[in-house]
Amino acid sequence: MNQIVFIPDGTVTSPQGFSAGAVCADIKKKGSKKLDLGILCSKEICAVAGLFTTNKIKSPSVVLCQQRVQNGKAKAIVANSGCANASTGEQGFADAKEMTTIAAKTIGAEPKEVLIANTGVIGIKLPMDVIRKGLKQIKPTPKGGHDFEQSIMTTDTMLKEVAITVKSGKSSFTIGGVGKGSGMIHPNLATMLVFLTTDANVTPVFLKKALREASAISFNMISVDGDTSPSDTLLIFANGLAKNEPIAAKSPLAEVFQQALNQVCVYLAKAIARDGEGATKLIEVNVKGAVNLKEARSAARTIVSSNLLKSAVYGNDPNWGRVTAALGRSGAHVEESKLDVYMGAVPVFKQGEPVAFDKTKAVKVLKQKEVPITVQLNLGSAEATAWGCDLTEQYVKINAEYTT
Repeated sequence: MNQIVFIPDGTVTSPQGFSAGAVCADIKKKGSKKLDLGILCSKEICAVAGLFTTNKIKSPSVVLCQQRVQNGKAKAIVANSGCANASTGEQGFADAKEMTTIAAKTIGAEPKEVLIANTGVIGIKLPMDVIRKGLKQIKPTPKGGHDFEQSIMTTDTMLKEVAITVKSGKSSFTIGGVGKGSGMIHPNLATMLVFLTTDANVTPVFLKKALREASAISFNMISVDGDTSPSDTLLIFANGLAKNEPIAAKSPLAEVFQQALNQVCVYLAKAIARDGEGATKLIEVNVKGAVNLKEARSAARTIVSSNLLKSAVYGNDPNWGRVTAALGRSGAHVEESKLDVYMGAVPVFKQGEPVAFDKTKAVKVLKQKEVPITVQLNLGSAEATAWGCDLTEQYVKINAEYTT
């Protein structure tokens, strides 16, 4: 029997063998006293897998990280907020390499075993003078996960961290994770940093496969504003200290590991969508009855990404036409005469005809902190869920003043 249980106050250092630490290096703003530079590491070398931005303009740090992940082994990640190190030319590559070299010395690792991620303003070079000083002050501990999470936050307003324990027969292991993301969020990894850890013994090949499958139903199904950055990075580290039999594609633990990883990733993805810049509500769009999974996902993503729908949800306006309009341009096969649309449990469109629905009940649904919208295509058995948030005046204000 399998048991998957969330750990109260769990974080990225909940799995055994992982430590983290962070400092205020004044990268964001001198004198801000906000943590903005951190290291997450394992006492043992890890199997590692990663997914990265689909933006054709990638930060030098992303390129370096992609190169090192190809080895399938790593021991740590050094990360900062306040500067994305994107569009910074050759100096950006040199600075990224130096950051990993200093971090490696701090934790007693080889530079090639240290990965890197940056987030913040694009087009500004890393302030290496304060970074050099700050990295030497970091002292990773098993309780440092919460500080590390704070060090990667930019416009985020809440911590995004989670950990779960898994018991299956005589085996047990833990998966933990932290993430950041609030603006520039869109399907295909969104604009985010997410770092996952596990003490499970997992083969590099299966770890990569499992991460890709988990991402497909989580981080690739969220949208805040339709933008994707040069810095998106998703990494998972597995150090094997749980001493289970190696988990490969056909291993007894493969299915439960995938289930657990899915839950961790969905939790963090929803947290990112919920904390969209200026957002007041989480929108959940569930598309059912699609002809295949690809079309179900495309429909759900397109609907949840609609700025018109986001605006309507913010204003508590049950304008269901914005759902059907987005659906119609999603690329999914649609037969209007078979289409049903619900806001919560309130039917607003049935079998190609508008429904004389109770607007008071629909408005009540839209006023909830979590707004569920269901689209039933009635064409097949595939379904998918996507998450987003409402669009508010505060989003414009945040991004109008981001560098000023």
